[in-house]
Amino acid sequence: MTWMVVGLGNPGPRYAANRHNVGHMVLDELARRTGARLGQASGPGGQRPRAVSASVRVGTGPGGVPGPAAVLVKTTTYMNDSGGPVAQIARYLHVPAETLVLVHDELDIGFGDVRVKGGGGEGGHNGLRDVSRALGTGDYLRVRVGIGRPPGRQDPADYVLADFTAAERRELGWVVDRAADAVEALIAGGLQSTQRIFHAPLE
Repeated sequence: MTWMVVGLGNPGPRYAANRHNVGHMVLDELARRTGARLGQASGPGGQRPRAVSASVRVGTGPGGVPGPAAVLVKTTTYMNDSGGPVAQIARYLHVPAETLVLVHDELDIGFGDVRVKGGGGEGGHNGLRDVSRALGTGDYLRVRVGIGRPPGRQDPADYVLADFTAAERRELGWVVDRAADAVEALIAGGLQSTQRIFHAPLE
């Protein structure tokens, strides 16, 4: 059984430090942990999806045995067009929704919190909406990285496309690490076990 982990975001240096790109940041951390080098992804019929990918083993099992097989995928489209490449690669690798994990920013969760869920709606997230449309289902797993709500009357669209504040950047490395840990836990132990760990109050 192959897992597929997708980090959502926007391409290029202009967007790299935006709140909307935290999914890319987590994917990069997983690639770093596994020593992976992301290269052009493959799709069915010789298609070249707009994404980069790498085949890895995620985490470590008992006795130091390498963890489950997974493909790390980072989309190189704009967020609103994420569905096409995700669906192409999932079809090519025969990955069902049950072993597809999307990592994305989440306005409805406070900054620094990480939550995992299976299926559900898109909550106004255009990247998720496009993925669900392209796959024909929303029953995939999600690692939701909290970025919090915009202050005052700031437009959420402007907020997600702004960089993290200086105060947030001081904590961002820890948040990205925690989200990467959640991906590893989800693949190793399943949804309910991971929820018990990551939904518990931090001590």
